Amino acid sequence: MRNLIISAAFAAASLFGMTAQAAEAPAAPYVELTSAVPVAVPGKIEVVELFWYGCPHCYSFEPVINPWVEKLPSDVNFVRIPAMFGGPWDAHGQMFLTLEAMGVEHKVHAAVFEAIQKQHKKLLTPEEMAESLATQGVDKDKFLATFNSFAIKGRVVQAKELAKKYEITGVPTMIVNGKYRFDIGSAGGAEQALQLADKLVDQERAANKAAAN
Repeated sequence: MRNLIISAAFAAASLFGMTAQAAEAPAAPYVELTSAVPVAVPGKIEVVELFWYGCPHCYSFEPVINPWVEKLPSDVNFVRIPAMFGGPWDAHGQMFLTLEAMGVEHKVHAAVFEAIQKQHKKLLTPEEMAESLATQGVDKDKFLATFNSFAIKGRVVQAKELAKKYEITGVPTMIVNGKYRFDIGSAGGAEQALQLADKLVDQERAANKAAAN
C-alpha cells in the first residue's frame, strides 16, 4: 500500500511539473491564419498593414514603419489596407482608397493623419475631406467624383472582405504573405513588430527557395 501511495505521489508531481511547464511556455507572437489569403502580387512576399486614420496607435507607428518600408528588398511588396468596421472607419477607409486610386496617397497620407490626430478634424463627409485635401493640392472636384465612383465602392467591398479573411479585430495589425497575423501588442512593441515581420519574410523566402529546388 505504501508503495502505491508513493507511486501515486510521484505521478502527481510529474503531472504537476508538466502542467507548470506548459503554462510557462511563451505564446507565439503571431497567429497562423486558418486559410492563407492570396497575395496582391504573385511571386512577391507580401506585408500588409491594416490601419485607421482615427487610431492613435497607428499614428504613432508611422515614424517607425515608414523608414522600414523604404528599405524593404525588391522581393517584398508592402500594402496598406484601411480597416473598416463602420462609421468613421468606413469614411476614412474610403478616403484612403480614393487617394490611392488618384495616385496621390503617398503625398498626402501623413497630412491626413496630422489633420485627424493633431488638428482634431473629423473628416467624416466627402465635402469635409475635399476641403481639407485641397490645402494639400488635391483637386476637390476630382476627389469627389472618384470618392463616389463605382470603382471605389468596389474597392471598399474588397478591403472589407480581406479584413474578414485576415480575421482582424483591431489595428494596427500586420499580415505576412497572407499567412501570419500579429499586432504591436503581441509582438512586444513597434520595433519588435517589424523585427517579427522581417523574421517571417525570411522564413517565407527560404520556403520559396526550398520549393523551387
